[in-house]
Amino acid sequence: MQLTKKLISLATLCAAVTIHSGVANAEMTEAGKMAMKAAGKIMFEQRCESCHADDPERKAYGPSLLGVVGRKAGSLEGFDYSDAMKKSGITWNLDTLRAWMADNQDFLPGTRMRHVSIHDKAEQDFLLAYINSLSKK
Repeated sequence: MQLTKKLISLATLCAAVTIHSGVANAEMTEAGKMAMKAAGKIMFEQRCESCHADDPERKAYGPSLLGVVGRKAGSLEGFDYSDAMKKSGITWNLDTLRAWMADNQDFLPGTRMRHVSIHDKAEQDFLLAYINSLSKK
């Protein structure tokens, strides 16, 4: 069963890559958007989930990313943010999140988050599709 789930996940990711390679998100079909979100969930599980939650019931080391799009940086109650984050004046949107993913230390010096930079635009697009879907629940 686990192997079947992994193969389905891999097939979903491959489909999303194929779809993404030639079509802008605004022109994408609903199936394409679903594939992007599914690929983003896989990326989230691999790149973000060790520190961030996508479920309000799950405690995590970093702040929850549920509802992050549109949220003022450093404002989620119950998390001890760096002064740099609290004073940043940033409101998270797809552009600020993309810049953060690429190089959070350069984007916001003084942040405490350790980060492995995600430079690949397709990987960023997948993650953004998933993270954006968390804001619409």
